[in-house]
Amino acid sequence: MSLITHLARLEAVHAGRAQLAATVRHRHLSARPLVFVPLTTAGETGAPLGALVGTERDAPRLLVVPQPRDRDLRFQFLADLADVVLPYIEGYTEVVEAAERTDTDPETGKRVKVEVDLCADAAQLIVPSRAGLEYVRLLGRSMRFRRTAEQDPDTPYPAPPRVPLLGRWLTHYGERSRVPGSSLLLAMTDVLSRHWATGQSTLEDQHLGALLAWIAPPEGETGAEAALRRELTRDERGQLLWPPAGPATDPAFDNKLLAPALERYDRARTALAAAEDGLEADTRLGILTAAEQEIRALVEACTRPTWDAVWQGLDLLRAHLPEEGAHVEERWTRDRWSFTAHRDRITAGEPPQPRRDDAVTAANKLASREREQARLDAQEALDDPLVMAARRLSGEAFAGEVTDVVMAYSEGKRPSPRPLVTVRTDDTPQLAERVKVYRALGGKPQSAEFVEADGDQLTLRILDKMGRGKEPEPGSVPEKGDRLCFTLFEHDQRGGPKLPDPEQTPWTHGGPPGEAVPEPADRPTEEDIL
Repeated sequence: MSLITHLARLEAVHAGRAQLAATVRHRHLSARPLVFVPLTTAGETGAPLGALVGTERDAPRLLVVPQPRDRDLRFQFLADLADVVLPYIEGYTEVVEAAERTDTDPETGKRVKVEVDLCADAAQLIVPSRAGLEYVRLLGRSMRFRRTAEQDPDTPYPAPPRVPLLGRWLTHYGERSRVPGSSLLLAMTDVLSRHWATGQSTLEDQHLGALLAWIAPPEGETGAEAALRRELTRDERGQLLWPPAGPATDPAFDNKLLAPALERYDRARTALAAAEDGLEADTRLGILTAAEQEIRALVEACTRPTWDAVWQGLDLLRAHLPEEGAHVEERWTRDRWSFTAHRDRITAGEPPQPRRDDAVTAANKLASREREQARLDAQEALDDPLVMAARRLSGEAFAGEVTDVVMAYSEGKRPSPRPLVTVRTDDTPQLAERVKVYRALGGKPQSAEFVEADGDQLTLRILDKMGRGKEPEPGSVPEKGDRLCFTLFEHDQRGGPKLPDPEQTPWTHGGPPGEAVPEPADRPTEEDIL
């Protein structure tokens, strides 16, 4: 945590409300996101209890599993979820635009540019908290290998037709959420805590109600008082007025309300199965329907406060930070490429994502995430003066005024311009001889080399982005009086070393792979064992 963040948290405690920690929004927000508020059964990781899902604030779709131990009811829940989520996702797969992509020519092996279709936009999913991200991944894992009756008529417990497809999409979204800077699947607590600094710990920020209490406390209350009230206040039945932002439930809700309701539902189902005539069956069916409606009402009461809180968070982000950072669109374009690539894999009939990545794929993923994290840190600093201030305090950047410019040239047969620029700064960057620094010039980094320091005067030698002529292009060299900001970190990240093909993977990393033995697609998983 940077010094700027510590100061912002102290200011939040002093002021009694959260302080903005950014001047622009660093995550993309869709004009029509799909909000998903899941609820899971306590003690059974993969057993869904219910969910609120939809794109309209005032018209959420309530999905409930009256008995989570019943496999058929769970499959029906997943089928209903697919009926809501898949049309939303597929609506973004149909509108495309032409784009260029660099690819390898199979005949010549050279890198060439080819024109391909790129989805004009991508579907965005929003869950309440970080635990919701993991739950989306878990749902995807439990669904994508299911076999349907059409695929395998002999499979036990066949899944509804669209369930495996939804599992593949949720798996992709869950994996993409691990890429720093991605906005395909967002946790509202992470987005809010990125842009506001509260007076509580980062762990406490994962309670969406408490986090919103700090950002927008009620009239006459401080953020700390409002957050404490939202965390602890219970009604006359001992139930939390603001339940946690899921997918786990409160033990008091499970023990006092949900468990008795499930027991009444089970008794009603047993009684209906034992009915001896039509009149008795009709009566007992009414009792079963009432028991199911009671469970639906409990699930809705538990998820509706969180649903409203997610939409309140969206309103706050759009009201206080309407402008996106300059590099947010670039990161969203990479999300669109990822979305389009997964659409193409599904269209081509490729198999689902494997349960475990091979060594090369896992290494590529790790390297990609490390590269994206470094790129995100650099881009946020370039987009936001508050973030850059933290980097300046840590000695990773400095800003100042140009006091002198002396034209100089490199030695050799074809001298190139190497102007010396003197900058006066109050910052204390961690510079050493010949260390490279960078500044943004026309959207691209221009590098310079540290030459010497004289008190608060730093002399730099500009190295590139000045054109190919003997004289620098206009605007490529700073002028006296300019205010500049240089960074010691690179603005863009280079690719790592090329990894071997899977067939060339050394034995120490699980290769070379022999004849692959496919796993049964409907193999039971931990969440299926009750």
